[in-house]
Amino acid sequence: MTQKINIDGIEHGLDTLSDDAKKLVARLQDTDACIHEMKNLLAIFTRAKRSYIAELKREIIKGKSGVDIASLFD
Repeated sequence: MTQKINIDGIEHGLDTLSDDAKKLVARLQDTDACIHEMKNLLAIFTRAKRSYIAELKREIIKGKSGVDIASLFD
């Protein structure tokens, strides 16, 4: 089965492309993989940020009221 790439709704067989075009396809695939990895990292960092904010809120409440709300969830 011939591998194909879809560009602007038109499918092109990879075996019909020039060597330079095949190199560009490989770079495109590498770029897509990097974008996917960066999106995963963004999700991880976003979750970490939310966790830090939640912990900061607990610390602020604890400092103002003397109540450690974290112990309420244990």
